[in-house]
Amino acid sequence: MNNDIQVLELTRRNRDINRFMRVSYGIYQDDPWWVAPLMADLKLVFQESNPLFQHAEMTLWVARRGGRDIGRIAGIIDQNHEKQHHDSTVFFGFYECVADREVSRQLFDTVFAWARRKGMRRVVGPLNPTTNDECGLLVAGFDSPPVLMMTYNPPYYADQIEAEGFRKAKDLLAFIIDLKQTPMRRFERIADEFGRRQPDITVRPLRRKTLRNDLLKVKEVYNSAWEDNWGFVPMTDPEMDFMAKRLKPLLMEGLVWLAETTTEPVGFLLALPDYNQAIKPLKGRLLTPKLIGFIPYLLGRKWPMQVRLIAFGIKKEFRKRGIESAMLAEGLRFGFKAGFQTCEASWILEENVSIQRIIGLFGGKVYKTYRIYERSL
Repeated sequence: MNNDIQVLELTRRNRDINRFMRVSYGIYQDDPWWVAPLMADLKLVFQESNPLFQHAEMTLWVARRGGRDIGRIAGIIDQNHEKQHHDSTVFFGFYECVADREVSRQLFDTVFAWARRKGMRRVVGPLNPTTNDECGLLVAGFDSPPVLMMTYNPPYYADQIEAEGFRKAKDLLAFIIDLKQTPMRRFERIADEFGRRQPDITVRPLRRKTLRNDLLKVKEVYNSAWEDNWGFVPMTDPEMDFMAKRLKPLLMEGLVWLAETTTEPVGFLLALPDYNQAIKPLKGRLLTPKLIGFIPYLLGRKWPMQVRLIAFGIKKEFRKRGIESAMLAEGLRFGFKAGFQTCEASWILEENVSIQRIIGLFGGKVYKTYRIYERSL
């Protein structure tokens, strides 16, 4: 063991959270693709006000050598996940590390020891901090920057993780759609045909002024449509409210759609402009002179060139009726008219062939792959 490496446990108080988050700046200082997340927003994930901590616990560690923090990792235990899956699982997340196998080994050994003390039998990750948040390790597609709310990492992280006995659990796919190459008439035809074939189902855009009332419908669809997905854990009402509060300033009317009958919501689509293109110059900080360049985006006077399709689901009993294609057509039609050039659809589970086929109909092609790993203890 290299004795000059220390792994220190941190609290989730403000000072320690800041220290934990700053580790990434040392890792990516020379990386042209990395986009620093807004520190003020990311900090909310770790604070006690996050309703995740009503049913979960998280411990943070940093690795230190020569007076400098050179790695970090978090261990997460979610009681709601345990109630849903009964698999005695600890998650690791927010992993960052210099290119040194000894440092990565000590970080993971620390998580393994913590997990064993907690009586856990399995470690899964990276999840930041759950499957309802950013997750997966980038393993293919390192030639472009990450889009909004997607992870990014150096290629060597896969070697570090696999060296500790982890193996692939699931791959998550990101598709790219070139809106310029998808004829507008295709969007219009799909939407018009759906209206004639399914007159009992309405597809409508969500508006900011009605978002509060529609949020319950979104939650109902989300927790129903994704319930059979690998690793899924339903979001609680406070968690949905917490997420909506974080996302509301980013919403663009015309990119969020709800499908419903006269009696219930049945489908939901959420897309957001890829604000990573706008926040990259800020380097994670709002209090900077470069904020001037971001203000037009905040005021809705300027939009990025790319949009990300984040959530796209239909209740099981309403699938194969064309609702998926209709909502996607409406969202992409609006995106095309708004001037977006490309759309990333992410992430899609590798076994979700039906959604992959629908995205393929609109010209979507896989261009990035993210991996979730697992290891028994």
